[in-house]
Amino acid sequence: MTASMYILLLLAFIFANIPFLTPRLLGIFPLKRKHFGHHLFELFVGFGITAGLARLLESRAGSVHPQDWEFYAVVVCLYLIFAFPAFVWRYFWHGRNRE
Repeated sequence: MTASMYILLLLAFIFANIPFLTPRLLGIFPLKRKHFGHHLFELFVGFGITAGLARLLESRAGSVHPQDWEFYAVVVCLYLIFAFPAFVWRYFWHGRNRE
């Protein structure tokens, strides 16, 4: 694996966890209460940025390989697995320790 692949995986991990760690929408707009719909929207945006960056890196390394639906299903599942630590912190540990 090249350094750009490691950087891409690190960025995917960061983009997957940021929605659950910050009370701001997209890290910019302050919200009084951030609900699960906001988190899903931010996950979708982060996934889009990560996918776009991955495609850019692949095109710079050579030709872009066509992928079937199985590839995208695995990538989405991997992205959700990356988001799991912050999800657990937000909804299980953080909520329980507030009281």
